[in-house]
Amino acid sequence: MADKIHGPVEQQVAAMGSELFEVGLYDPNAGAGKSVMIPRVWDAETIIKSIPWLRHQNCDGRNIYIRPKGEHDLSMVDDLTADSVSAMKKAGFAPAVIVETSAGNYQAWLKHPGRLSKEVGTAAARSLAEKFGGDRGAADWRHFGRLAGFTNRKAKYLNASSGLYPFVRLIEAAGGVYPEADRFLAGVKSSVERRNAERAGLRERATAVTLGRRGLKSIDVFRTDGRYGGDGTRIDLAYAVYALTNGSSAAAVQAAIRSRDLSHKGNERRQNDYVDRTIKKALTSIERGR
Repeated sequence: MADKIHGPVEQQVAAMGSELFEVGLYDPNAGAGKSVMIPRVWDAETIIKSIPWLRHQNCDGRNIYIRPKGEHDLSMVDDLTADSVSAMKKAGFAPAVIVETSAGNYQAWLKHPGRLSKEVGTAAARSLAEKFGGDRGAADWRHFGRLAGFTNRKAKYLNASSGLYPFVRLIEAAGGVYPEADRFLAGVKSSVERRNAERAGLRERATAVTLGRRGLKSIDVFRTDGRYGGDGTRIDLAYAVYALTNGSSAAAVQAAIRSRDLSHKGNERRQNDYVDRTIKKALTSIERGR
């Protein structure tokens, strides 16, 4: 029995390749005074040494789960069929680890070329789940997957005649980066950036509405004020001082300044520098005034 557990555990942990792992021992039916989840943070060597204890806990009713510690380079896709796993391979998304959690039900860990941020990691997991028919509800940057070699203790999988639960089987542990990784991640990151830009736009519009409700003047009022002689730089600074003094956010002021054509300031980087300098000058002026 020990060999049947040690082999799959060692292979899965090696293929996942993280420096540290979070191991979760979960029993939703834990009695009074017992924790539903027993968490551990271990390296690969400690996991291997702890197999006897994990096996004891598994026999006592706990499911054994694993995930990388912190931000990492893996995405777990849950609730896959054999056909879905086959489709992943054909499409260039060969998993680093494939685990059969119950008869005909699979989890796949895909390895990316490098560590992903929490935001990109979640977006990647959700995109993979949608693409291959996995469970989107289980798709995020840090979802637990099952550790092979132990039994799946869900009640619905109990064999009534034998009184036994099915073992979680390790199907593959190649451990490599999937071929389509670079192309796929480029699309995911582009979608994240686009979504963030849209959210920023919504925040700016919401701020503009709030400012309007407060009765504050818009930048267009300054642009038509003869005192500034049509000098855009003077207008931008005067508006920034006014708006920031009256509670506007720096992001809203930046958006207002950018509402005119700044191409004469140079490329995008130079335009950004100009807007940033204007905000800093306005804040300095406000501070001096105080």
